[in-house]
Amino acid sequence: MTPPRYSIIVPAYNEAERLGSSLHQMLAYIAESKWEAEIIVVNDGSRDQTAAVVKEFSSRNPIVRLIENPGNRGKGYSVRNGMLNASGQLLLFTDADLSSPIEEAPKLLAAIENGADVAIGSRYLQSELQTRKQPIHRRMLGRAFNLALRVILGLSYVDTQCGFKAFTRNAVNTVFPNMKIERWGFDPEILFLAKRYGLRVAEVPVSWAHDHRSKINPLRDGARMFWELMHVRINSMSGKYLPSTVGRRVITKIA
Repeated sequence: MTPPRYSIIVPAYNEAERLGSSLHQMLAYIAESKWEAEIIVVNDGSRDQTAAVVKEFSSRNPIVRLIENPGNRGKGYSVRNGMLNASGQLLLFTDADLSSPIEEAPKLLAAIENGADVAIGSRYLQSELQTRKQPIHRRMLGRAFNLALRVILGLSYVDTQCGFKAFTRNAVNTVFPNMKIERWGFDPEILFLAKRYGLRVAEVPVSWAHDHRSKINPLRDGARMFWELMHVRINSMSGKYLPSTVGRRVITKIA
């Protein structure tokens, strides 16, 4: 069987309410675009009917696959598990609520076609693309986190936390086996590793809408994410990541 060109990875924890609509949208878009694609939903130990929803879709659409984590391990673990079990040459992960519509995917893929190894969606490069903005307290936390990224990890991206990122197969094989962070702080880690291993990263403005049902607790998870930034720095200093490679270290912002 010929591997698909595209793999779409969807980490899911207690997403039965939102997942059905999102899978309908992705399947319709794949059919309309005539993509050779697979959708991999990674169930992170959900306590609701998330797995049953995916199985129902899979029974009618063989391109939909379900992967079960060994219990609740976190979003980072889920994305890594999906990426390392995917078959595509161009791989994208997206949040289960499709806060960035799947129709925005060509923007990321175009950046890769133009030479990027990793393309990350940004909510803030063109803030007018936000159709429903975050509450002010979440925006303030995001700015503080962005400052910490620059100070602790030397990352100068405008937005690391948008759950809409695409990778070449080579980038996946380079970055994800070296991940250590399993929960919300995994995004900065994979971008830190991409920089460490000389991969080219493009930051691309995408349409995005805040969902009030977001599962992130700004205080609890925000504090954990700051701590995980420190863990990435400690891991780097203590030699827990493979040695860096010689290559391009380029950050591109696409207007």
